[in-house]
Amino acid sequence: MEEVTIYTDGACSGNPGKGGWGAVLIYKDKEKQISGASLNTTNNQMELTAPIEALKLLKRPCKVKLYSDSAYLINGFTEGWIYNWQKNGWKTSNKKDVKNKELWVQIYNFTQIHEIEWIKVKGHSDNKYNNICDKLAVEAYNNI
Repeated sequence: MEEVTIYTDGACSGNPGKGGWGAVLIYKDKEKQISGASLNTTNNQMELTAPIEALKLLKRPCKVKLYSDSAYLINGFTEGWIYNWQKNGWKTSNKKDVKNKELWVQIYNFTQIHEIEWIKVKGHSDNKYNNICDKLAVEAYNNI
């Protein structure tokens, strides 16, 4: 199985407001940067959109190390939230609808294709690729 490293980040100007996402995919010695934006979104929506857009580019099942500074995204998997939500018909423990369900469902579906390790990084620090993703996200929403 091929191994791919992905870094992702989302950013918003206002919450909700203009938002952007950025990702860097690393495969062997190749790097690919991608980004996008939305006019009316939230920071959490952009944090979830970044890995979706990156994972869409994988052409076959892969082992993925996915790095993000988003506790919302990473904890969704490492704390098992998403598996409980899915088991409970996409309801929280308080029986409320899961926010951003459509994005969580897309990410969950990728976990059925790829072996994904979810890794939390400190945001706005010295992580080169996290900083690149942040810059991509901010540039994306500044350009709409």
